[in-house]
Amino acid sequence: MFSIGDFAQYGRVSARMLRHYDAIGLLRPARTDPVSGYRFYEAAQLARLNRIIALKDLGFSLQQVRAILAEEVSVPELRGMLRLRRAELEASLTAARARLAQVEARLRTIESEGRMSADDVVVKPTDTVLLAELSGIAAGYGPEDIGPVIQPLYGALCRRLEEAGVTPAGPGLAYYEDAPEAPDSPDAPDAPKAPAAPEQAGSPRTGTGEGRPAGPGGKAAAGGDAIVVHAGLVITQEALAKAGVTSAGPSGPGPGSGLGFDVVTLPGLDCAATVVHHGPMSRILPTAQNLAHWIDANGYRSAGYARELYLECPPDQEKWVTELQEPVVRA
Repeated sequence: MFSIGDFAQYGRVSARMLRHYDAIGLLRPARTDPVSGYRFYEAAQLARLNRIIALKDLGFSLQQVRAILAEEVSVPELRGMLRLRRAELEASLTAARARLAQVEARLRTIESEGRMSADDVVVKPTDTVLLAELSGIAAGYGPEDIGPVIQPLYGALCRRLEEAGVTPAGPGLAYYEDAPEAPDSPDAPDAPKAPAAPEQAGSPRTGTGEGRPAGPGGKAAAGGDAIVVHAGLVITQEALAKAGVTSAGPSGPGPGSGLGFDVVTLPGLDCAATVVHHGPMSRILPTAQNLAHWIDANGYRSAGYARELYLECPPDQEKWVTELQEPVVRA
């Protein structure tokens, strides 16, 4: 027989935990002295203690552990519990990787503060472009909000363009705007919505969305307000005509055309502070915040959300080239 202290040492648990297991009926001592109240355990009980510890390490609650050890849980149910736990752990790992990418981006921003050359920023107008696009609503302008929305939008857009026989004529371009306020009456117009059942991203332009910045220039939607995300690809009227799509106006077919995507003319920016970012979008935060510092230091102020022009998006994300185009005015 082992005293509670010796048994705790062999089992690599505390005596306090053994008392708790006794109190809830999970692991009773082999004998309790009626006079002193001391607990004593047998060596054979180490096997049950080890099973308790192993099940706890898998993430099961003590109530679940007790049910499993009492064989109140069938093998199929246990298999389902383990699969659920596996899914929870995978989700935690994904979230932890995203947070790690954000921490690394913040660290790079701090380490590179003030070292960005003014030659890296170019102030210029941008051209008006014809876009095929899909739009959706993100809860905010942060990485946890934009990424999950823009990825499926680009995947669905590429598929629908292919189905319509429309070939993109240029790179992807994403732009953002504040979402309309929630309607106060049934007659209020609806906000743009994402596709009913978007696929996973099917284009190298979409990326992973992990670690996206809180907003180019470090801006975030005020109060966490919703953002309209526009995921577009540059097209031409000739491409539409070749696919047999009849224009319905200067911008071509719009909502309700049956194409499954909108065609819009996106006006150019009269004055944009632009900078080229090399590498995955998970590391765009230092570039975006340095752009914000440059804007402030050179007598400008931001006039809206930055656009993202995806110039090159090969399978290797380290070779991505993205231009940030932030509208600015003189301060």
